[in-house]
Amino acid sequence: MSARDDILAAIRRNLRREPSDASAIRTAAEALALEARESRPSLPGCDLAEAFAQRLVSAKVVGASVSHIGHFSEAPGEVRNYCDAHGLAYEMALQPDPALQQLDWSDFTITASIGADQTLAVAKARWAIAETGTLAFHSGPFSPTLMSFLPLHHICFIERERILAHLEDYAAAEAGATPPRNVNLITGASGTADIEGALVRGAHGPAFLHAVIVDAGEL
Repeated sequence: MSARDDILAAIRRNLRREPSDASAIRTAAEALALEARESRPSLPGCDLAEAFAQRLVSAKVVGASVSHIGHFSEAPGEVRNYCDAHGLAYEMALQPDPALQQLDWSDFTITASIGADQTLAVAKARWAIAETGTLAFHSGPFSPTLMSFLPLHHICFIERERILAHLEDYAAAEAGATPPRNVNLITGASGTADIEGALVRGAHGPAFLHAVIVDAGEL
């Protein structure tokens, strides 16, 4: 018997509890999961994409906007529209995700890497969460972490089918998958009111976040 076993046995004796078997542990876990499901906040009476969009542009989320496209092939045109609306040059850092890389970006000057003075970055999120208006990014070869932190304007595409209801659903969707080195859950643009209660946007990341919901994810 190890020292660890001795300690745990002493704790059980003092608690007057017998060691739990696997079925008892499973039953307790299922009860906790049921309680969590019952306590989740309700969402607006609409589909998840609309619920996500409503939350994203609500007063509780800073500096965010949203639009819709029917297909990924419309992405370059949507980025052009955003640039025109904000007076931006057609210059950007593009996330090396295959779904984005295969599109026609011939109107744009694309940088191979992102720098500290990058005005615009275009990326694809892994998941979205309707409850909080959050976009989830996993770091990896096709999703550099700095894409989410360095640009002034961050345009993020998310497939409608990858919008989840609650944060717990995100955890369930990734259960069993190999965890990434880094996970970023992004809710709105960067902002802080630490100094004298005055809101400063872009303090720790992009000052503007624009989410584009893609109805049909595959080309």
